[in-house]
Amino acid sequence: MRPVGSAEKSICFSFLLLHYESIRAVLLLPSFSSTLCVVCFLFLKIIGKEGAFIVRNSRQPGTYTVSVFTKALSNENNPVIKHYHIKETSDSPKKYYLAEKHVFDSVWELINYHQHNAAGLVTRLRYAVSSRREKAPVTAGLSYGKWQINPQELTFEQEIGVGQFGVVHLGYWLNQMKVAIKTIRPGAMSEEDFIEEAQVMMKLSHPKLVQLHGICMQHTPMCLVFEFMEYGCLSDYLRRQRGSFSKEDLLGMCQDVCEGMTYLEQASVIHRDLAARNCLVGEFHVVKVSDFGMSRYVLDDQYTSSMGTKFPVRWSAPEVFSYNRYSTKSDVWSFGVLMWETFSEGRLPYENKTNAEVVEEISAGARLYKPRLASNTIYKLMQCCWSEVSDVIGAAYFMRGDRHIRRSKAVLICS
Repeated sequence: MRPVGSAEKSICFSFLLLHYESIRAVLLLPSFSSTLCVVCFLFLKIIGKEGAFIVRNSRQPGTYTVSVFTKALSNENNPVIKHYHIKETSDSPKKYYLAEKHVFDSVWELINYHQHNAAGLVTRLRYAVSSRREKAPVTAGLSYGKWQINPQELTFEQEIGVGQFGVVHLGYWLNQMKVAIKTIRPGAMSEEDFIEEAQVMMKLSHPKLVQLHGICMQHTPMCLVFEFMEYGCLSDYLRRQRGSFSKEDLLGMCQDVCEGMTYLEQASVIHRDLAARNCLVGEFHVVKVSDFGMSRYVLDDQYTSSMGTKFPVRWSAPEVFSYNRYSTKSDVWSFGVLMWETFSEGRLPYENKTNAEVVEEISAGARLYKPRLASNTIYKLMQCCWSEVSDVIGAAYFMRGDRHIRRSKAVLICS
């Protein structure tokens, strides 16, 4: 990087982090002063996006600061900019970190990591700010011809469900294909979050995942168009058909979910809200994993949420409700609870306990009891999912779990 001349002390300029395609232009402020603090605030406030950030030189020469825009710590009319100094280790060569547990060989790697993981910050570094006047469209990264659906191609029929962010309708695409249309309630999700969720779904395709057909940005409210799963969510399906399932049926449902989660694991995706209510049952009673509204791509199999994140306590591993820390291991814990839901035919986990009591009991080592329909072998697999020992199942957790389920299924068929 060339030195900054005296005539440039009061201006801002951008540079590209060429080593990482996911990091766009980042604004670099050449020196620290009260004037530049105001400039920093104005740039981020104009952008107005949660997680908008810049990297700038700190007061101390040769050091850097990350400034992040957030509304999480204040009301809507008084946003906050948090400043995080990039610290250096005393090693040779030196390494860089914002949170001591996450150390990197370069500033570029540090920024790239925190774009995917909050890991102690108030929010992820979601939007790199550039001083360039050109602004990429909000749908940048989406292939319009392939993923954008014309609202005139959609026919809305009946309402079939209500989710955290809006209503789900049964509908038709091009008057031929039956689809589920997930509308986003105004104010429930920003346009940027909507695009982010769609981008996660678009990159994932597996027979045991609910498939996204496309998105509709021209419709108000915005909507996502998914394949239609005629029997609805797994939890309701289990309750409706209670008493009619064989042990082999129930194990097959768990295997379907495990296959979908194995794919997510291999794609380095954490679901973060795996439960029977977020799996859907379709044709031939195949179960598919759905609802990736909480999903995050990760770099090191761990996602640390921002402060104030809500999570489903009854399905959460101890490290989630204690430290807000998610990983494939915490997904495995949730899968164990999903297995329990399945073999109890849709009962609520810890059904007679409050959330506070659930946290207290799990922290003390208590676990869910063995469902009546679960064999000892199946219950041992659930208990493996709920172990706090990190290497009980080992690497490729869901792949190994899938093998265990297949072996158990073979035993059931032969018995």
